[in-house]
Order: sequence, then structure tokens, then C-alpha cells
Amino acid sequence: MKALKYIFFLVLIAIIALAIYVAVQPNSFSVTRTRSINAPAAVIYKNVNDYKNWSTWSSWVEKDPEMKITLPELTKGEGASYSWEDKNGLGTMHTVETNTNKSISQIMQIGEYPKSNMSWKFKPNSDGSTDVTWNISGENLPFDFKAYNAFMGGMDKQIGPDYERSLEKLDSIVISDMKKYSIVIDKETTQHSGGFYIYKTAATTFDGFKTKMASMLLEVINYAKKNNITLAGAPFILYHKWDETNNAIMFSYSVPNTARVITTRGNILTGQLEPFKAVKTTLNGDYNNLKEAWDKAMKAIIDIGLEQDENGSHIESYLNSPKNTPNPADLKTEIYIAVK
Repeated sequence: MKALKYIFFLVLIAIIALAIYVAVQPNSFSVTRTRSINAPAAVIYKNVNDYKNWSTWSSWVEKDPEMKITLPELTKGEGASYSWEDKNGLGTMHTVETNTNKSISQIMQIGEYPKSNMSWKFKPNSDGSTDVTWNISGENLPFDFKAYNAFMGGMDKQIGPDYERSLEKLDSIVISDMKKYSIVIDKETTQHSGGFYIYKTAATTFDGFKTKMASMLLEVINYAKKNNITLAGAPFILYHKWDETNNAIMFSYSVPNTARVITTRGNILTGQLEPFKAVKTTLNGDYNNLKEAWDKAMKAIIDIGLEQDENGSHIESYLNSPKNTPNPADLKTEIYIAVK
């Protein structure tokens, strides 16, 4: 009997000690993970800000494909929300504040547990990448929650790897989406309207083409603004020579205007493009795919049974620019190749 009493007191002492140990555990938690993603902040922010995208990079969905996700009509921006149901019960998430391309604040609740605060921060780097910081924190934790955390090694150990995996998947998906493109070739010929334009001509190598083009863009656009020249459409490149064998390109960077103007600088000239029949090709995506678009367009001309006009105009028209289009997949370029 004395032995049983002794064992009973030992067990009681152990229970009391355990309760004290759990009770003195922190009443709050905070878990943070950061990943550098080689993409503009605006592109990453746009993905994270819309709950429709979360299932594609969520590590929890990856582990439990049977998870039931419910999306309301509003899925992005302040007031947006979504909910899910898995083996652990019901969960909800909603967005309470957004700072475009910079931060997102959200509130999450799982079952009857206290709500947790979630935040995202997007910090651009000089090399074009973005540091994405994802944090979750909570306060006023109930005793059973604290007990579970205490014996499982804490929240950071439990959910930190899930946040790391989700950021890893987000990285992969964002980069993949930025590489998406399509090439659309019109089956029927089109009539390019031509018109007046101001331009600057240069010759360069293939390696120096992008740098040369960018500097000429600024020069021609600034000239138009300084001289109050009204633009009449998207800027374009008029190709005069494309010689891969000798690594040489000659082209004119041009901006259309509403009427003929008299230019006052020797290297900025004015011209008029006569209307011409062409095969039109549209590239939706990064400029890195332009060569493929040109190759397919030229092949299509042959397949259609037309003949390229070697003395005609070969134009690359930029309907938007990387300056106001952070995702390369959203760039749109039209190619016009003159045909006889």
C-alpha cells in the first residue's frame, strides 16, 4: 500500500511539474521565412494577392491533394478570402490590408484556435530579384496548444519547413509563368496603314543590339516630348539589314506621329512609311522569343504561297514596354513582313 501511495505521489508531482512547464511556455509565437526570387516584386505580389493561385504553390495542398478549398467571388485585394477543409478541420483566411507591390496583411483561423496574423513583404533588389518574407504570428495561446507545441519542438520546427516549401514552389511557378509565350500568325494578309514617323538609324552587332536599341528609344522619345510632337501609336523598329553571317544589324528606331515634322537634329530624322501588304505575326511574351516569331512568320509566308518583298518594310512594333509591364509574359509585339 505504501508503495502505491509513493507511486501515486510521484505521478502527481510529475503531472504538476508538467503543467507548470507548459504554463510557463510563451503565450505567443512567430515564424518567418524569406526567399529571394528572381522576379519583379509586382509579378510576385500579383500572384500572392490572389487566393486563386495559392493551391498551386501551397505545401499543405501538395501534402494533402484531397483538401477541399472554397473560393468566394472576391479572391484578391482587401476583403478577399478563402476557406479550406482537411483532416484537421476547417480553416479560413482573409486579407485585411494591401500595399501594392510592397506588402499584404492577412488573418488566419483554424478551427476554434485563436486567430493568427500573417504578413508578406516584397523587397526589390538591385539585381532585379525580390526578397519575399512570409510571417505568421499568434497570441493568447490556449493551454492545449502550448502543450502540443512544447512537446513537438515549437511552431518554428513544426510549420517552418512548410513555409519554406511553399516559397520554393512559389519561386518555381512565378519563374515558369514569366517564360510563357505564344506566337500567333494571321492566316490572311493585312494592310499596314503606314504614316509619318521620326527615327534614328544605327548599325550594330547582334550582341550590342539590345543596348543600342534602349539608348535610341530614350533619345527619340525624349526628342518627341521636348518638341511637343504628338505620337500616333506604338514605337517600332524598321529593319534595313539583318546579316547573321557577318554579325551586323542596321535598323531605325521609330515613333509614329500625326503629321510630318521638320526635325532640328541631324541624327533624328523624319520619314513617311507608305502603306503596304504584309503578313502580321503577334508575339505575346518575352522579347527573347522574337527570333522564333520571325522564323515562324517567314516560314508561314512560304507555306501560304506568298513571296516576301525584299525591298519592302520589315517592322517590329512594341505595343507595351518592360517599363510598365513587369511580367515579360504580358509583353505584346507585332511583326509586319511585307509581301508581294
